[in-house]
Amino acid sequence: MTQTILDFAHGLITSPWIYLLVFGIALLDGFFPVVPSETLVITTGAFAASTGEPDALLILPVAALGAILGDHVSYWLGRRAGGTRRIKDGKAFRWARKEVTERGGLILVVARYIPGGRTATTLTLGATRYPFRRFFLFDVLAGTSWAVYSVLVGYIGGVAFEEDPFKGLLLGLGIAIGITAVVELVRYARKRRNASPQREAEKEKAAV
Repeated sequence: MTQTILDFAHGLITSPWIYLLVFGIALLDGFFPVVPSETLVITTGAFAASTGEPDALLILPVAALGAILGDHVSYWLGRRAGGTRRIKDGKAFRWARKEVTERGGLILVVARYIPGGRTATTLTLGATRYPFRRFFLFDVLAGTSWAVYSVLVGYIGGVAFEEDPFKGLLLGLGIAIGITAVVELVRYARKRRNASPQREAEKEKAAV
């Protein structure tokens, strides 16, 4: 069964159409996250290391370009819907507005490694009418760093299991999940730490 899956994946990954598929999925994931584009890019990286196909150096710019264009679609969708109450009252909108105030455009880079954060951030940045020029510059940084990270993680897995691309893929996905988990734990710890002084202040105010 595993060999059948591996043969099918190998046929797909080594096809010249894989570059168009990576571009399309990365673009679509920016505003309609049905299939995680990161998984596909990591897969191509693992196969590139194990079999030599596809070309990792070509996958990288294709994935980055698709991700950046997808983010821009989400941004402009947010700008068009920015005046609606549904957007303004949304939790993601309030979170993005707060994060932009504290971190500026760097939130685009951070959010790319947070589950569900990419689309929510680009959409709400558009809704808050964050300056487009700044959005473009930070999004190029975010999209490029994400593509490098995804291809590299897959490639590391492929090198570790050069004779078995499937195990290499599993290792690559495991590394990506582990990094995401660490990011989430750091966010959770920071949130609790920042919330503690606020709760103490509220208690003191109530006591008075």
